[in-house]
Amino acid sequence: MSDDVLMPFHLFDPKAEWQVVERRLPHWSQAGAICFLTWRTKDSMPKAVLHAWYEERKRWLSRHGIDADSKDWQAALDRLDRNLARQFRDDLWNRWHDALDAGSGACVLRNPPAAAIVANSLRHFDNERYLLFDWVVMPNHVHVLAAFSDEDTMLAQCDSWKHYMATQLNRLLAQRGKFWQPDGFDHLLRSEEQFQYLRRYIADNPRRAGLQPGEFLHYSRVLVGLP
Repeated sequence: MSDDVLMPFHLFDPKAEWQVVERRLPHWSQAGAICFLTWRTKDSMPKAVLHAWYEERKRWLSRHGIDADSKDWQAALDRLDRNLARQFRDDLWNRWHDALDAGSGACVLRNPPAAAIVANSLRHFDNERYLLFDWVVMPNHVHVLAAFSDEDTMLAQCDSWKHYMATQLNRLLAQRGKFWQPDGFDHLLRSEEQFQYLRRYIADNPRRAGLQPGEFLHYSRVLVGLP
């Protein structure tokens, strides 16, 4: 990956064009906007834990006048008082990721050759089709901070990444079938504070999960502020 020439990037601009694509989850995208992405392996979250989290999220949003089933619930959350939005992140967002860090499932990405497949795929078109800022390959999930050149590229690239990785990982592990949980989590970053928080979160994720060197891969691009 080259740190010398950077494609244009910025924080989400609500006044500029953006789009929402409906799949199992709504996906927001905007040309050049920095996005936080999470994919998880198909066995990474027990169904009971997943159901309880979604119900709790629905109750929290409902208490604050937000329909959890609405495609623009994230935008509605951003319009709340800043402290309330932070409370949501602390109470629910962190709980979701703590459940991932508990290490459910086979955790095949703990295997260095498997993690290398993910890392090499992420690196391949960096600074061409997309710009990577930070990523970490955990035993059962992946976090990525990246910007994409246009609204359609984000989902297309994520689909390409996941398909290629799954094919190579299944070949390595001598297995067949679905590797990743369908869809994934993505969020357009609204502030530099959020950007810096997520960079720290990604860097600190292995320590919080109790991982040792060799059980994860991490990358962080050197930047001097945001444009």
